[in-house]
Amino acid sequence: MHGRPLQVLITPGQQHDSTVAEELIDYVHAPAVLADKAYDADRILNELKERGIRPVIPSNASRKSKRRHDKELYKQRYIVECFFHTIKRWRRIATRYEKTATSYLGFLHLVCALAWI
Repeated sequence: MHGRPLQVLITPGQQHDSTVAEELIDYVHAPAVLADKAYDADRILNELKERGIRPVIPSNASRKSKRRHDKELYKQRYIVECFFHTIKRWRRIATRYEKTATSYLGFLHLVCALAWI
């Protein structure tokens, strides 16, 4: 949706973001998902394939057999990076100023709502 968020989840600081990828896939209504190498996990790829969504994810360096991906389509991932740059302009978000996850998520939702305006 032009780099605007559809769903936001937060994870504890010590937990990798890819652990909630399957939850976020529920909100995908697109023919393809673009993600970086960190999301190159069999469980994520299988979930996408089961739903008929094409994964555009480069192979992780640790993967023995490299998968092919659409390099031209992958170039569009910069839109996601631009969104993260936009929300990090808000100091409270960039530095995780809030003490509780609920407060942080509330401010994150506010910033995401502003991205839709």
